[in-house]
Amino acid sequence: MKTNFDNRVAIVTGAGGGLGREHALALAARGAKVVVNDLGGARDGTGGSASAAEAVVAEIEAAGGEALANGASVTDPVAVHAMIDAAMARWGRVDILVNNAGVLRDRTFAKMELEDFRFVVDVHLMGAVNCTKAVWEIMRQQNYGRIVMTTSSSGLYGNFGQSNYGAAKMALVGLMQTLSIEGAKNDIRVNCLAPTAHTRMTEDLGAALPLEALGPELVTPGLLHLVSEAAPSRVILAAGAGGFERAYVTLTQGAFITGDDAPEQVAGRFAEISDRTNEIVPDMGAAQGMIELTKAQKAHGA
Repeated sequence: MKTNFDNRVAIVTGAGGGLGREHALALAARGAKVVVNDLGGARDGTGGSASAAEAVVAEIEAAGGEALANGASVTDPVAVHAMIDAAMARWGRVDILVNNAGVLRDRTFAKMELEDFRFVVDVHLMGAVNCTKAVWEIMRQQNYGRIVMTTSSSGLYGNFGQSNYGAAKMALVGLMQTLSIEGAKNDIRVNCLAPTAHTRMTEDLGAALPLEALGPELVTPGLLHLVSEAAPSRVILAAGAGGFERAYVTLTQGAFITGDDAPEQVAGRFAEISDRTNEIVPDMGAAQGMIELTKAQKAHGA
């Protein structure tokens, strides 16, 4: 059955170009009413113009869809709430939030100014927090919501010169993990998308990536599943060039170690601690403590 979004209202941040634009166009093509949010600034977050968002709205309307342009900065909670109020005034509900807005201020950690670190975290992490907080109670009252955080392989696995970006992107995974638990009783499903695509954000990587194979439109099918009625929850979906994979945060079975020589045992048994045989994907953070307590009980014959 074809995925459709009839009578659904979606908000896509950073939707004036690249991935966000593709997400917005695809949602609208399948029936969603879309708030196209974009500050319209430069890649590093400076400047601003509503023209990018308005151009995407014009595309949607020309194809027969409904859309609303918005130029709020996701770092401004007041402006974000005004954006949500505008969506509610026009359509009466918000079903989908795609936290896609982002900036880059790449530099090695040794050379990075703290302000550049703080700003990137503010846009990616706190921007997603601001938008999610603004729709959370609406979705709770509706007993329905679909939220996607845009994470990155730079956060999951690291990337030279992107300590600020990587830290923010991994933080979004932690946010998703907890919100998926808290939102479950109200059918609010929260997921992460880790895209690989050729956009303005990745244009400096041309020597390393076959850009012609990395169109953002090849990522959007994964996004559509993550915000559909049949969506999973608590998933980290990687996508790019038509490939789709899942990433997991796992926990090994490890080893029980105590005693005066515990530091030496940790060093000597590190291969055992690292052994991925029977590793698990915990349902919640308490699973770590349970595994550790079980080891202790076994060691003491309990």
